[in-house]
Amino acid sequence: MNRVLIYTSAICPYCVAAKNFLVGRGLAYEEVRIDLDAAQRDQMIRLTNRRSVPQIFINDHHVGGYDDMVALDRAGGLNALLNKD
Repeated sequence: MNRVLIYTSAICPYCVAAKNFLVGRGLAYEEVRIDLDAAQRDQMIRLTNRRSVPQIFINDHHVGGYDDMVALDRAGGLNALLNKD
């Protein structure tokens, strides 16, 4: 089973787009709201060296943000990540 983790905040249109994209692909995800939990925000920054949301991880691989995920999908790399055992 794939593990999809997405760091988000309440007022983020790219977060909504990323979640809709994942749902459209039939993927369940775990959402971490960094606007509600400063410790989680700090954790996201440590893991990604980025402060922007969304930040998406698939099977512990940091994909990046929404645009990064879409670009990876268009290049055929998203399916390879998802089918990884």
